[in-house]
Amino acid sequence: MNKILALLLTALFSTLACAQDAPPPAMQRQVHGQTIISTELPAADLTFDKDFHYVGGQVVNLYGNAVAEQHLFVKAGTSGPADAFYWVQFEHFLPTNKMTYDYKFDFSTDIGGLPFIYDVKSFPDYAAMQAEDPRSDGAALARLLAQHSLAFPKRAARVRMFYLPTPDHRTELMIIYGEAVPKDSKIPVRAESVRLDSTFPEAVSILLDHARQGLSIHKH
Repeated sequence: MNKILALLLTALFSTLACAQDAPPPAMQRQVHGQTIISTELPAADLTFDKDFHYVGGQVVNLYGNAVAEQHLFVKAGTSGPADAFYWVQFEHFLPTNKMTYDYKFDFSTDIGGLPFIYDVKSFPDYAAMQAEDPRSDGAALARLLAQHSLAFPKRAARVRMFYLPTPDHRTELMIIYGEAVPKDSKIPVRAESVRLDSTFPEAVSILLDHARQGLSIHKH
């Protein structure tokens, strides 16, 4: 019995390893100029201000549980940390699990008729935080930036927004707007990350305004 169990476990782990190492599927969305065109989940065009240039897109497998299609627009020079960025991620769980997206956020906003829930934080070293787990979605985007001699900003703040297009909450659109925070900014940055949405409404208003100014969404 132990030998049979061992063989079954070996086969299971081998199957999981193959699934996680399998090449990701091709991107489903197209990018024309400043616009990401999504035909489903959600069916919408996401257009970014001309000050942001498109770095690129990719599809990544997240821990064997989900697949994420990532797109990145940045406001930056020819190299070094970005002044600001939009990180767009269309993500869904794989049929091999029954996981769902379950966020406990208290704040919401509407962009182009899509209801987003959001949270807002500042970080003393946002770039380093993304590199902590090399398998994470943030690390995958950091590598994409590095291919173009770019990086996430260090002292930074971000608005992270989620739209769940299906009733089963197994698919999401995540948009993160982030920007570098200068020393004289009204946005507080401390030795540890700061949750701004519940304690610093003025900072939240600034960041949310910036996020909305550079992005428009039009549903199909």
